[in-house]
Amino acid sequence: MRGWWREISGLVLPVSCGGCGIDRTELCEACGAQLYGGAPRRVRPSPEPPGLPAVHAAAGYEGAVRAVLLAHKERGALGMARPLGRALAGAVRAGAEQLPDGRPLLLVPVPSARRAVAARGHDPARRIALAAAAELRRTGVAATVAAVLRQRRAVADQAGLTAAERRANLAGALDVAVGGGRLLTAGRVVLVDDLLTTGATLAEAARAVDAARGGVRAGATGCDAAVVAASPLAFDAACPAVREINRNCD
Repeated sequence: MRGWWREISGLVLPVSCGGCGIDRTELCEACGAQLYGGAPRRVRPSPEPPGLPAVHAAAGYEGAVRAVLLAHKERGALGMARPLGRALAGAVRAGAEQLPDGRPLLLVPVPSARRAVAARGHDPARRIALAAAAELRRTGVAATVAAVLRQRRAVADQAGLTAAERRANLAGALDVAVGGGRLLTAGRVVLVDDLLTTGATLAEAARAVDAARGGVRAGATGCDAAVVAASPLAFDAACPAVREINRNCD
């Protein structure tokens, strides 16, 4: 009921821009420029968890981008799903273009915990993935959403956990629904989420997909992960020059 009411109220009541709060029904031009106006890039958390696939992000998690993501995820600003999907589509496309093979893209959203979905009234990553797939199809890219990942056990709240604690918390937490493994062979898998922090969640999602596909890495044929936003430091860590400096300083 909560999700239904948010959908209806978003249609009939004024909605503020998720980035700056200006009273309007869509994301304002300035905030949109921060969200999807730049070139998506490869990102790497530091330290990088084992098994993390190649990840592309549309923008840094700061300013209006952070505000829009939080408005959609925590405050039920469902109208922000479309611009967030546009940003995610750009990140997906940036990775997919590195190794085009003509196969359709299967966007596999990382699932939220059941209690989080119940509290928010919606699943943010899945909603953004659907918007991204629609944007990709609109621009001529064959894409669909395969929401096949499931949480097989409860996990602790990730807030406040270190990178190592997050990896331990999520180890073995995800699997693919029955029949999902066959579905994942129909195209090129791209794991998608709203935000990259330590990379532990995407690494666990990749492990679950690998297992369902008989050990075949999800990224074996191209881009295998995309997010709307990542820490600005993750953009720096993906730069070869920065990585070389860091190695020299170790």
